[in-house]
Amino acid sequence: MAEDLNAELAYKLTEREPGPERRWEETIEIFEAFVLAMVAIATAWSGYQAARWDGQQAFLYGTSSRLRAEAGVAATEGGQQRLLDVSTFNTWIIAKEQGDEKLAHLYVRRFSPEFKTAFVAWLATKPFTDPNAPPGPSFMPQYHNALLARSDELNAQASEAFSQGTDDREVAEKYVRLTVLFATVLFLIAVSQRFKVRGVRLAVLCVATFLMLTGFFGLLRYPKMF
Repeated sequence: MAEDLNAELAYKLTEREPGPERRWEETIEIFEAFVLAMVAIATAWSGYQAARWDGQQAFLYGTSSRLRAEAGVAATEGGQQRLLDVSTFNTWIIAKEQGDEKLAHLYVRRFSPEFKTAFVAWLATKPFTDPNAPPGPSFMPQYHNALLARSDELNAQASEAFSQGTDDREVAEKYVRLTVLFATVLFLIAVSQRFKVRGVRLAVLCVATFLMLTGFFGLLRYPKMF
């Protein structure tokens, strides 16, 4: 009976005071749980950022396409306006040569406001007597086609939006790579728990910790959308 009692007491003491081996396993398990929690949060945040930047990229690409279409319409209308002004001016020249001032004045009234401003400035250069005068109002610095200028402005905005969309796509790809990196950390933690050899388990855990810190550095460095 005494021997049974001693054995029972020894067993209970062993339960209450775990040895160094058990304490080491508990410490590793706590650290692994901590890493898993941090990586799970980082994975969710990285995926969220990747989705937001992808959405911003799609929005900017759509904006760029819309601006290109508007620029094309403005360029077409501007080209037609310029062609009409030049054609009307050529007809004015014919009427002027024929001495039909009434018809010539009628054509002047048909000029667009921008072309008429350049036309007045062109007449001031005495084009009928000065051989060095510009060949026509469209060659004057005062000539300004608002539609063609609008087309250039829209094309510049479209190029800027497309460039920004490309930059946002690169940011989204960076966050996708971080998500993959954090998924690798989760896999390594799961694998490390299968090993019973202390050295192997610590080595895998160290690699996982290094990858986790690398991922956290990326999260701090990359731009964010909230």
